[in-house]
Amino acid sequence: MKAIASVALARNFNRAEVASAGLFVAGVLGILSITGLLHWFTRKIPVPVIKGILITHKQSNADPEISAEVGAGFTLIIYAGSLLKVPTPFTYRSANWIIVALAAFLILLWNPMYPRFPYALVVVIIGAFMGIILKSRHNYDGEPLRLGFWKPYVFVPSPSSFRVGALEAGLGQVPLTTLNSVIAVCFLSADLLPNVKAPSVTAVGMSVTMMNLVGCWFGSMPVCHGSGGLAAQYRFGARSGASVIFLGLVKLLLGLVAAPFAQAIFDSFPKNLLGIMVIAAGLELVGVGESLNTEGAIDLHEDRQNSGISEPFADPQGDKTVRVLLEEERKRRWTVMAITIGGLLAFHNDAIGFLADKHA
Repeated sequence: MKAIASVALARNFNRAEVASAGLFVAGVLGILSITGLLHWFTRKIPVPVIKGILITHKQSNADPEISAEVGAGFTLIIYAGSLLKVPTPFTYRSANWIIVALAAFLILLWNPMYPRFPYALVVVIIGAFMGIILKSRHNYDGEPLRLGFWKPYVFVPSPSSFRVGALEAGLGQVPLTTLNSVIAVCFLSADLLPNVKAPSVTAVGMSVTMMNLVGCWFGSMPVCHGSGGLAAQYRFGARSGASVIFLGLVKLLLGLVAAPFAQAIFDSFPKNLLGIMVIAAGLELVGVGESLNTEGAIDLHEDRQNSGISEPFADPQGDKTVRVLLEEERKRRWTVMAITIGGLLAFHNDAIGFLADKHA
């Protein structure tokens, strides 16, 4: 829900307006899922356009300094570059910054040879300890590290708050969530784990709907699934839902009993370590373009011609007859994906990809 977050920060939304935006998106997405319109829409989207979106997740139209979002693919890598800028003026701390970043990068290159090594977990723990040390030493805001229990509350947005949140933030988030957080996630899951039954867009759409219809009444920030997060989890070893369950339990525990402590650590987490991890996730997403014209492309399987990516494989282990592409069609598909990437990078808009597919 990066568009909602960007608008909320830029226009100083209150909690009721932020929650209203999330509830509006949840309602629209729920209707699209229940009525089958989401399924129908997914079948109409060309796979080269989806891959282009995955490689270059578009950013919101808000001020980039405010909305510095972690998107996907190239956008993710570009964002990582901003995290890896060496602090100036150059001092011994800058030298330490470079050494830590270089060590993390070299270990990342070494990690594929030892896939069982929990690289991300180790880096996060090291970064958290470094954040605690920095926070304790410099005491940026004058407040000590402390625990804090969450006190539940429920609020109902007023009609005026709902109107502001829905029209100024929620309306612009609907297409982003539909494309990037539902359709692209379903495609990426099938692309990364071809031998595992992928979720349908209807299931993922209802998942996003229920998360927001439940959480926003309690002051939760609007949430959705994300292709960038999925790529990062896969890159660092996740191969089942157990990884997400573990992550959710850790977040729940921190939110219930240690929110101020966790916020302080997040604020102080070394950006050089974060940048290295973001680059790895971005490269994982860029790699999905490799399978555009191979048997890894879902739309080339004969048993998928009428369903696109809207429904999972009935039998992931079964026989899949792959349609052979002529050279001209291979070039056309590659061109459509490249145009989609260019349109997203240059104009933050993927409509040009759909036009290219119709006229290429």
